[in-house]
Amino acid sequence: MENYKRSFKEAARFLREHDHFLVVNHVNPDGDATGSLLAVGCLLKRMGKSFTLVNEGETPGRFSFLPMYGELINVSQTPLAETYRYVIAVDSADRERMGKVRQFFVEDVLILNIDHHPTNDRYGAVNLIRDDAASTTEVIYELLEDMGEGLDHDLATCLYTGLLTDTGGFRYANTTAEVMYKAAELLKFGVSPSKVAERCLELKSEAYLSLLQRSLRTLEVIEDGQVAHISISLEDMSQSGAGRDDVDGIVNYPRNIENVEVAICFKQVEEDIVKVSFRSREKVDVAAIAKHFGGGGHIRASGCTVEGTLEQVKEKVLRQVKQDLQQSR
Repeated sequence: MENYKRSFKEAARFLREHDHFLVVNHVNPDGDATGSLLAVGCLLKRMGKSFTLVNEGETPGRFSFLPMYGELINVSQTPLAETYRYVIAVDSADRERMGKVRQFFVEDVLILNIDHHPTNDRYGAVNLIRDDAASTTEVIYELLEDMGEGLDHDLATCLYTGLLTDTGGFRYANTTAEVMYKAAELLKFGVSPSKVAERCLELKSEAYLSLLQRSLRTLEVIEDGQVAHISISLEDMSQSGAGRDDVDGIVNYPRNIENVEVAICFKQVEEDIVKVSFRSREKVDVAAIAKHFGGGGHIRASGCTVEGTLEQVKEKVLRQVKQDLQQSR
């Protein structure tokens, strides 16, 4: 904790002494990644800094209510015209998670790394990381507090979105009294909890429901009811008309089965590439499993991308899950 508090001063110095920032989060951004990115944008705008907000790929439309959403640049569609020396990376456990954005870093880039993942490899010149925080927006909340930067409606909305989504609507084990206190403080700035919850957690497209219907047919419960997995093929995506946004949350269906310890969603993104999402209840460290396959995340929620056909990846991953489950007994 001592190093963490010292990092506040280093992060504040980085923000105040430099300018012309590139702000980036991870590929396939979720609510915390998006909320963190836009919160940093709101802060830099207030500080009078010049900056560019980017990521690789489309940011889900359900976050379009957030301030500065329209200023986000998808570098897959709109490459940048210059490179940057000063980079602020949020919610990215390692450089690879930023994807193609890295090509716009100069060779001697200086990175302010703000994150909450236990698997973060401290790649920044300044690393502001609290791996027991509920979200990266919680870390940014504490940074703002330490800097003496007051909150406003825009900042509070971004920060609340990260807290809400990374705690699963304040239902996961990372929901603490401290998290609830911070959420309550954010509401004082006019954040609408019902609006944020509806946009981020509740509204579903027809394509999502079609995809869910197809994927539930693949649901399997194995290992005496302790492991449940679900699969989404390229055909499922095509036939349902679903986009990337529509996959979010489907892993929670096998997770919510009584007595299931580990839930897995296998999503085929190309013929020989599968994205794997893990959730666990109490015993198994799924971050360790994801790391085994080059991914990472949290003890109870993590992911990785594995080469191979859908069946090949399922076989490899389930073998590892069974092994880790036996060791946890």
